[in-house]
Amino acid sequence: MPDALINTDLPGLTLISKGKVRDIYSTSSPDHLLFVATDRISAYDVILKNGIPDKGKLLTKISLFWFHQLKDIIPNHFVTADVDEMPEEVRKYKDILDGRTMLVRKAEVVPLEAIVRGYLTGSAWAEYKKSGTVHGIPLPEGLKESEKLSTPLFTPSTKAEQGAHDENISPEQAAKIVGAELLEKVSSAAVKLYTSAADYARERGVILADTKFEFGLVSSKDDPSKKELILVDELLTPDSSRYWPLKEYAVGKSQPSFDKQYLRDWLVSAGFRKGLESGPPGKEGQGWVIEENVVEETRKKYTEAVDLLTS
Repeated sequence: MPDALINTDLPGLTLISKGKVRDIYSTSSPDHLLFVATDRISAYDVILKNGIPDKGKLLTKISLFWFHQLKDIIPNHFVTADVDEMPEEVRKYKDILDGRTMLVRKAEVVPLEAIVRGYLTGSAWAEYKKSGTVHGIPLPEGLKESEKLSTPLFTPSTKAEQGAHDENISPEQAAKIVGAELLEKVSSAAVKLYTSAADYARERGVILADTKFEFGLVSSKDDPSKKELILVDELLTPDSSRYWPLKEYAVGKSQPSFDKQYLRDWLVSAGFRKGLESGPPGKEGQGWVIEENVVEETRKKYTEAVDLLTS
């Protein structure tokens, strides 16, 4: 198994943002950014010390697939993944960047995580058990864990700064952040994207239980004085989505998955809980290290998901 790329160091390029997975660089092109998908992995907003080899390449591959597959629903920020077509200062790092980088359009990011849920699972299931709601939205009584919802549900969250936790909010709260008109455009696009992707995935034996989209605003090509909504960031990756094998689906319990739920479960079993983000009990400040067998199994699950959906 190759070594994981945890950090990038690209002299001559300016690092402007370092997220949980992506390093974002400015380029000599004033209208574009360079997105580099590292092999870092996070769970419960904690970045693990070791990564998953080739994970960044897998995320890039599946994002590129979905950008093309869903381009007729809404424009996106993708420009090229061919390093040879990128600015000169980028091309000299082809050995590092090939397969894990995208040149993208700059956009004014909408400060919301646009989550769409087709099934009752995760934090939505936890909230429903307590109050019969999901993000403050009332749902019918008697629903079971992992049950398919009658219609996909748009459930936004705040977009937290690095190290902070996203907060689930109601659509009404989201409207106060971005305005009702923009929220309607975001929610409509998000549900259309989810529905199309879920239908496609199901044909290939995969359930898309839920996913997270991010949107941005750019100047309209037809009228530069107006803003146009586009899709940004990654798209429908195992990092931002829950993918379940259709043949093993059964209502009333948690599901086996192709995403990082497996890693989340391991982290909890290893002793993680809120307040221990910096490391295991007695090793606070040292971080969390993924066991080798968990690294291998996580890599296997990501690879299987990408192969099933893109082959």
